Amino acid sequence: MHALAMTDERGRLVWISAARPGRTHDITAARRDRILAHLRAAGLGALADLGFLGLDDDGDDPVVVTGFKATRARKLAPAEKEANRILAAGRVPVERGFAHLKNWRILTKLRTDPARATHLFRALLVLTNIEATTGN
Repeated sequence: MHALAMTDERGRLVWISAARPGRTHDITAARRDRILAHLRAAGLGALADLGFLGLDDDGDDPVVVTGFKATRARKLAPAEKEANRILAAGRVPVERGFAHLKNWRILTKLRTDPARATHLFRALLVLTNIEATTGN
């Protein structure tokens, strides 16, 4: 299964997408969910990993910030490496939020249709937020 999720700056899950087959690419899922339009409408931005590289093509007003990717032919400049380190530091709480969602053991062996999995993901989002607010 493949699902996108968003957290706030402290790593609390605030949104999870519909479940899709695991072969779905991050950018494809983000475009289908119209993530850029929703973020722009809300006046928000997002820090994303390299799976979202190329999603936001508005260089003047980017909503989704990703790092720089090195290739065999092109190495990263020192400034790009530093930018990647800063982005990674900002994403630490986000990754912690995703890790907390993955602690639900039912997700380790989930083999069902995406519609049923979507209901499960949304229920886990609610339960995760209840755990975060009660401290359990």
